[in-house]
Amino acid sequence: MTPAARWAAAASILDQIAAGDPAEKALTTWARKSRFAGSKDRAAIRDHVYDILRCWRSTASLGGGDTGRARVLGRLRQTGEDPDAVFIGDGYALSPLSEKEREAGHPPIGAEALDLPDWVYERFLRSLSDKADATAEALRHRASVFVRVNLLKADVASAQAALLEEGIETAPHPLSETALEVIEGARRLSQTEAFRTGWVELQDVASQAVVDALPLAEGMRCLDYCAGGGGKTLAMAARLHGPVDAHDADPRRMSDLPDRAERAGATVTRVDRPKGTYDLVLCDVPCSGSGSWRRSPEGKWRLTPERLDELTGIQAKILDQVAGLIRPGGTLAYATCSVLTCENEAQIDGFLSRHPEWRVAMQQRFDLSQGGDGFFVATLTKT
Repeated sequence: MTPAARWAAAASILDQIAAGDPAEKALTTWARKSRFAGSKDRAAIRDHVYDILRCWRSTASLGGGDTGRARVLGRLRQTGEDPDAVFIGDGYALSPLSEKEREAGHPPIGAEALDLPDWVYERFLRSLSDKADATAEALRHRASVFVRVNLLKADVASAQAALLEEGIETAPHPLSETALEVIEGARRLSQTEAFRTGWVELQDVASQAVVDALPLAEGMRCLDYCAGGGGKTLAMAARLHGPVDAHDADPRRMSDLPDRAERAGATVTRVDRPKGTYDLVLCDVPCSGSGSWRRSPEGKWRLTPERLDELTGIQAKILDQVAGLIRPGGTLAYATCSVLTCENEAQIDGFLSRHPEWRVAMQQRFDLSQGGDGFFVATLTKT
């Protein structure tokens, strides 16, 4: 495919997303119907789509419309590329621009320029104060790729050397001692021997830092209560050098966890109804995902005030539910990939008001300025 044809494909996919299709579904549907597209074509189109999703409002402003075509025009203007090299009308390319299109568009301002819905920007200002604009700006750009070195099978130096032998250049990151930032070759990572044999796992550096912050020690009985795909479950197992129980309200989210655990050499037991008491329970609760919108940019356009209220209700309910699963003197760990106070500090304050016998041992935010996603973690103990 020509570069112009790739942009045309991206415009079509963006129209599907605007009509309500999830981005991954729209991309997969297009790929199935377009067998002529090679792997480099699919990768380039995917990049175009996600770059525009991160800048959904500003590209529409610059392009003078909310169609995929207009947003492609806006993105080209945003990056300083020549629209006439893309809107050429040849083959599978987009048709040439009309005079009306050439005159359309305006520079975005305020929340529009920061690519946030107005109501979300208000929440950012309340939650982040003078860091709101910088956080919103960071979310407009691609996230770095990180791996976690699995200490059950390798050390950091060995994993880094093994990856380099297969053309994957990495660098340690100060936020977590197990983290390597992928500098070159990220798309080939899953094909490497280090990945296939469980030496490394894809995991954001701030997500790794959350697990680093937990008071884990060998011999502890631990539960990951909202395990999902199991990234933090496996990181906990590696630190414990022992078993971890994993639970999720939707067990289907854990469908890949047994294979991942086997590859990692970790002992993980999926439990439908956790029983007894634990030394530590981690609740990485469902949330807005606002700290990870670089990776899942649809989230900031799909989120509504009503959905956020629903999520904060779920978070409070989970905290209340797990309190009874922790032994006296044990630890309740609460985490989100959110930058919003209503999902973070306010949830801890609310829990303490309902359960005054608990106290905060630690709470910490990880900002996007530190290199990873935006995360919050707090640990509590029962007095």
